[in-house]
Amino acid sequence: MHTRLRVTLGDLAQAVNGTVVAGAPETPIEGFSIDSRSLRRGDLFVAIRGDHFDGHAFVADALGRGACGAIVRDAAALGSSPAIGVVVDDTVRALQELGRYIRRASHARVIAITGSVGKTTTKELTAALLGARYRVFRNRGNLNNHIGLPLSLLELRTQPEVAVVEFGMNGPGEISRLVEIAEPELRVWTNVAEVHAAFFPSIAAIADAKAEILEGATPDTIVVANAADDLVMARLSEFPGRVATFGIGAEADVTATEVEDLGLDGTRALVQTPVGATPVTTPLLGRGNLANVLAAVTVALQLHVPLAAIPARVAAVDAPPHRGQIRRLARGVVVVDDSYNSNPLAVVTALETLSRDRRVGRRIAVLGEMLELGRRADALHRETGRAAAAAGLGLLLTVGGDAARAMGAAAVEAGLPDNRVLHCEESAVAALRLMTMLQADDVVLVKGSRGVRTDLVVARLEAEWA
Repeated sequence: MHTRLRVTLGDLAQAVNGTVVAGAPETPIEGFSIDSRSLRRGDLFVAIRGDHFDGHAFVADALGRGACGAIVRDAAALGSSPAIGVVVDDTVRALQELGRYIRRASHARVIAITGSVGKTTTKELTAALLGARYRVFRNRGNLNNHIGLPLSLLELRTQPEVAVVEFGMNGPGEISRLVEIAEPELRVWTNVAEVHAAFFPSIAAIADAKAEILEGATPDTIVVANAADDLVMARLSEFPGRVATFGIGAEADVTATEVEDLGLDGTRALVQTPVGATPVTTPLLGRGNLANVLAAVTVALQLHVPLAAIPARVAAVDAPPHRGQIRRLARGVVVVDDSYNSNPLAVVTALETLSRDRRVGRRIAVLGEMLELGRRADALHRETGRAAAAAGLGLLLTVGGDAARAMGAAAVEAGLPDNRVLHCEESAVAALRLMTMLQADDVVLVKGSRGVRTDLVVARLEAEWA
């Protein structure tokens, strides 16, 4: 077993530029936590101030649950406890600096993935392929922001050879900070789409914010980029490192030919690479996920994973939870659980996949309102409604506010009969309505922004049709 990186209180205080107010410098720190409810005995609690809470209010609780001490802004938060105490000016910044310290000390090669769509799936695929040759760490879930990323980097105390992490963002400047923290040697940029559009004046501005993934690069840095996305490729001209490309229907280093859409059974293709061609079959749905496969293959080849090891590993990667999972229920009902989140590009891609499936039952879509689209919300929901009509749905349920209503109205205007379009303001109500209409062999796509809670529809379907 590989040795675990040893971190002492003195190491920590130096890394975060903090003042030790209690504890001996040589004291080892076994773990870290920002949540007093889930910390393990012996963890060091970092008191983070968030939008809705201040961790300093939970220091006493953390110590009572067995924390070895805390990083705080004010020593008074430690009370009279003899536990370890480190005082810093900014606990969020301290967490970030600590994550970077562990990242450097681990000597892991860091791969960072960003893009509007497909980050998590690309991360899972990339980690799976690299596992053919390396000891690999990947961040859990979507811990991909200014707090989640450093928490992920703290896990590099296990000293993997490669770490695969994702970078998310809601606004300009956020990815720049993540690059500073993680210092990735290889960066992956999957695509640009109108996600979080409420925070940007245009899709070009979204692309500019995503392009922060290129910052701080050296001639030794590698970027893996989507050659089929013009917004991505237009921003690579001054990148000082090496560019490796992937894409479907584009001239690229890694691409796919002989693509066969298998509907809800995934996709089959011949992957063309600089070191040869190999057939792959992925259970992941649609061509968007095939592009994610190509991105992961490109990374794997850059790190010298044998081409022969790739097909079996691609075939073994299933969809992450609520991100296109197939759930097979009673009487032939199939549910596509894509309820984790939503955006216009992802919905259209999912509808296209649904329409290509050859099962005998009706095609039903439960589409929740797509949030954070700003002034373009109505227009983008209407475009999505037209795509729903083109998919030939047997039933469309829209969930949410006025934008979701506009989606249904646009579907009717585009030719979907109005008796096949229903609107519900809440997902729980949509679930009840669907229960009264579901038939044997129906295929149901469930997709929506997290705030709309379309996962409740999936849960009700599973409970009633298990």
